[in-house]
Parts: sequence; structure tokens; C-alpha cells
Amino acid sequence: MSLNESSDRNRPADSLQPPGVAIVGEINPDIILEGLPRDLAEGRELLASSCTLTLGGSSAILAHNLALLGTAVTFSARVGDDGFADMCLRELVRAGVNLDRVVRASGGSGTGVTVILPLAETRRILTFPGAMFELCLADLDLDFIARAAHFHLSSLFLHRKLFPDIPWLFQQMKLRGLTTSLDTNDDPEDRWQGVVEHILPNVDILFATEEELRGIAGVEQAEAFIAPRVPLLVVKRGARGASAFFAGRRYDSPALRLHAVDAVGAGDTFDAGFLHRWLRRAPLEQCLAYGNVAGGLSVTRAGGTAAFRDLAHRQSFFERHWQGGVLAPWR
Repeated sequence: MSLNESSDRNRPADSLQPPGVAIVGEINPDIILEGLPRDLAEGRELLASSCTLTLGGSSAILAHNLALLGTAVTFSARVGDDGFADMCLRELVRAGVNLDRVVRASGGSGTGVTVILPLAETRRILTFPGAMFELCLADLDLDFIARAAHFHLSSLFLHRKLFPDIPWLFQQMKLRGLTTSLDTNDDPEDRWQGVVEHILPNVDILFATEEELRGIAGVEQAEAFIAPRVPLLVVKRGARGASAFFAGRRYDSPALRLHAVDAVGAGDTFDAGFLHRWLRRAPLEQCLAYGNVAGGLSVTRAGGTAAFRDLAHRQSFFERHWQGGVLAPWR
């Protein structure tokens, strides 16, 4: 199956329509090693109890799961010409994501990779950026991106070469009539520079965890500081659900009560669920609830996309937890 072909078995019907969301971001595999001790002893060989190799990258997980929810998605990124890229692109194609503008570079650092070590109450994330750091403005076809109704960018601080042009990129998308959203994800250098001053003025929806929001704001009362600076602020609170701040009001939605197999990609999948409903002009309460259901589905399998790839599991989960446009009772 070529890069521009897709399987009818998994491809949502409306992905054949003009793209709904254009995503610029990173594509890389995740290697998830389970069962390692919290304290990693130096000079010792430590044994994991399981290993999962799967599609990773916040942007790619969002794109994959958003497409399988039924929203048409285009993806712009830079990857290496290697086996890691082959695996990731194959999974995105199967989900129905349009990869016409993904750049495969034979030179450079190759496709990046992330190693995730889930621990009892936290996790360690180790990333080799590779092509993530090398994506630049010349890799992007702005006319192609602007065919979409909505523009989204994730992993702001992993786009080191593109970073100086990101404020201009958001401005251009707004000038071309697109709505926009941003999920900064973590800043590995913990500096959080330029978001409030240069990027937020052209962002319609900001997605962030509570910790990320404190980094962006630089103050403890982060929600009060950021909410007036962006039309819609969506705060992801993990097991405590999510909140939205719009026009001076706060909206809250609880998370599902589930046994979490793996939380990798749950926040990115929440974004996918939220955008899927928001683009259809659903009420904010419904967007939050749908995001929580999507994120809940994500944690039922290892990796950020495995639960979505299983069509029967996906359909069964939504039938149990999403009834008539409202959140089903907790089970």
C-alpha cells in the first residue's frame, strides 16, 4: 500500500471530503518498556517485563485518532528515510490521514524515537528528536495547509528549527480564515519562552495540562492569567477530568472511572475527541465529555493508538460511554 492510498476497512467515510484539520507536528515511534524499577541503577542490566513498539509523537497520535473518529486530517511533518518512518507512516495511512506533504529526508538525523518507562506513579520519557528538530518552514506547503478549516500544532518545543517561524505561521493561518489550536506539550528545557507574547494572539484554542499551563504562564495562578489571553482555554487534569474557560465562564467534565492500562497519548487523544466535536459546533460541555471518552478509550490499551485501531473495541467503548450526545453513566 503506497503512502497516498488507504484501507477502506479503517478509513472514515468523510475523510474523502476536503480536509477538516491540518496538523503540523512530529512523527516518531514510541518504545514502551514496562516493569522497570523506579530507581535505575547505574552499570546494571535491568530487565523490562514487556516492550511495545508503536506509533508515537503527540501530533501523530492526535492525527491518527482524530481521523478514526471521522474527521478528515492532513499532516505535515519531516521524517527520515528509514524503517522507523516506514512503520509510523503505514499506521497513519491505515487510519486515513493524508500524508501528501510529509517530507522524507535521506540526509539529516533520521526519524526520532521516544523511549517511555511507565513507573508506579509517574513515568520517564527519553526522546531522540532527530527529524523533529529539522522541520523548517520550507518543508511546509502553506496553500495546502490552508485548504483545511482548522490548523493545529503540537509539541511546540520539539520544533527547534521551525520555532522562530511558528508565530508567523499561526498568523498566516488566521489571515487565511482558519481557526487554530495549540498544544505546547512539555518544554524539555523548562523555559517556556514566547508562547504568551508571540503565539497566543493567533490561537483560538489552547490545550494544556495544569503543569504545562503553569510553565506557560510563569505564575502559580496560571488559569486566571492565561484564560483572558486566549478565546478558549482547555485544561487537562488527568483522572480529574478537564475544564474549559470561555467568555468568562468555566466548564468542567469528569473523567471516566477506568482501569488505565497505559496513559501514553491520553492527552493527545483528548484533544482529538474535543476537536472532533468542536468542529461540529457542539456545546462546550459535550466537547469536554467527548474528549474524556476518547482519552478514556486510549488508556485501555498500551500505546496511544492501539485502542483506536481495534474497530470492535472502539465501537463497543463508545456505545457504552457515549449515549445520545451525553456522557453515559460511570460503569
